[in-house]
Amino acid sequence: MNQSTHKKPVILITGAEGLIGSRLVHAFSHDYEVVAFDLEPLPAEQNQADWISCDLTDDAAVSRALETLKQRHGDRIASVIHLAAYYDFSGEPSPLYQDLTVEGTRRLLRGLQNFTVEQFVFSSSLLVQASAEEGQLIQETSPVNAEWDYPQSKLAAEDVIRDESRGIPTVILRLAGVYDEDCHSIPIAQQISRVYEKQLESYFFPGDMTCGQSFLHLDDLVSCFQATIEQRATLPQHSLFIIGEEDMMSYEELQEKLGLYLHGDQWPAIRIPKMAAKAGAWVKDQMSDENDEQFIKPWMIDLADQNYPVSIQHARNLLGWEPQHQLRNTLSDMTERLKSDPERWYEINGLPVPEDLNKQGSTGAQK
Repeated sequence: MNQSTHKKPVILITGAEGLIGSRLVHAFSHDYEVVAFDLEPLPAEQNQADWISCDLTDDAAVSRALETLKQRHGDRIASVIHLAAYYDFSGEPSPLYQDLTVEGTRRLLRGLQNFTVEQFVFSSSLLVQASAEEGQLIQETSPVNAEWDYPQSKLAAEDVIRDESRGIPTVILRLAGVYDEDCHSIPIAQQISRVYEKQLESYFFPGDMTCGQSFLHLDDLVSCFQATIEQRATLPQHSLFIIGEEDMMSYEELQEKLGLYLHGDQWPAIRIPKMAAKAGAWVKDQMSDENDEQFIKPWMIDLADQNYPVSIQHARNLLGWEPQHQLRNTLSDMTERLKSDPERWYEINGLPVPEDLNKQGSTGAQK
């Protein structure tokens, strides 16, 4: 392809093969020429995008990918949606946080200096924010306090964007945890599975159960990106937005609803001291093997009191964006899909299917 044949603006998406990236490829392919940077070829259902192999941890690979993009699509890009990052909920250290999330962002931005880029959009995380005190809402001006490797790498990448963007307009979206009707949220899926299987851990909680976290439906996330790109000509040179649902369920409320939907009754949780919870998590972690790895790690116990209620007024004002879904209204769909096809639900959410799955399903149906 040469540039003269193009009528659609070009959008570049990194990490296009993932859950969010694949949805964005589909959402933008009608009105934009979508280019996908990823290590592996995209699946057949994402053939709307022009895939270009790109390893963001390698200088030469990034240069080759950008040169290929220029040859195929020209040197003007309407928007770069940068999703590619390293993520590991185990809490184990990894050089990829630095090599991919941080330095990969630097490599990409430096290479993009050879293009005319109307907008660079970075997918950051609400977890870079400091936990809010009771009665406070997290806004763009609220303090940050990334407490483990994943949000720390996102915050460091934000600094890279400020240093390396030069003349490229930038947008940082600090996104709440994403979910949909199949769940696709690691913490929510873990909590659902504990209650569904009636695990002992589901009855105990080591933090303040009146706290909670904002979440974000995948459809609303897509519409947020659409609004961000549509408004690219009117946004400030460097923008930052908090993106999530203002309606926040507390940990206690979430627990009770899950018990009601899964077993026909509220599911009580008893608050226990953090030291006891840490000891229990450590013991289970030591006893587990690679086929039964425990999700709850001792380091997570200290974060049990985190509180992330948000205000999205800034996004309303500048993007005209408002979420159309609420987690509380989607939980019933999540749990119904689990009960109707447990094996599929466990597979989608990357969880090991429990041995007594049939027993769990019949128990839930009888109550």
